[in-house]
Amino acid sequence: MILDLARSRLTRAADSTDTASMLSPADPPPKVMAVAGGGHDGPSPLCRAAGLALAALARVLAGSSIRWIASQPDTCQRVYFANHTSHLDAIVIWSSLPQAIREITRPVAAKDYWSRGIVRRWLAEQVFDAILIDRTDIKVHQSPVDLMLREIGSTKSLIVFPEGSRSVSGEIGEFKSGLYYLAKKRPDIELVPVHIDNLNRVLPRGEFLPVPLLSCISFGPPLWLERGEAKLDFLERARRSVIALKE
Repeated sequence: MILDLARSRLTRAADSTDTASMLSPADPPPKVMAVAGGGHDGPSPLCRAAGLALAALARVLAGSSIRWIASQPDTCQRVYFANHTSHLDAIVIWSSLPQAIREITRPVAAKDYWSRGIVRRWLAEQVFDAILIDRTDIKVHQSPVDLMLREIGSTKSLIVFPEGSRSVSGEIGEFKSGLYYLAKKRPDIELVPVHIDNLNRVLPRGEFLPVPLLSCISFGPPLWLERGEAKLDFLERARRSVIALKE
């Protein structure tokens, strides 16, 4: 019995670490988290103006073509999960949403990256209202999934990247377990697949300045965890739903 309990704790610890990879950007492994608190009482006029300007700039730089396939923009609570191609991913998906939906949608991002410098932290916390995850202090009793769910309550939506790290080849890698636990703990939330095409060429790995190119952001039909569905089966089904948007 003691051995079984130890195994259970080790499994939960591994899943928590796995979940912490579901961030943007997520290349360096880097405490569970610190949560950005901005935006809960509504953004200030300055933050709102900055958000509108950045959304417009992101669409210009990425040249984004936005497609909704068998789904429509909606203010219902959702988790948008996407392939991970560049540092611009979260910003471009957020910018692709209508303003009313942007204001209730929170990107999940790495604290180590978005806390560097006053401007970057201000953008993450006050403009994007991001949930910043500190990935170097994972705790079994306080997983990133629990923190995300607590932060969004019953009204906010999320943007996550289940692959964890950015793809170099353009192929969509295996999904980490975080998306499964989000679906399991909140079966009422719609899970909306998103495919980002060509954005890795707009801001290639290692570059700092984006290059304007045409990219496409595709939103697919929502899915949910099915009764009795195994974790690996669900994660592969979710992965295939993103791949299908590329075709």
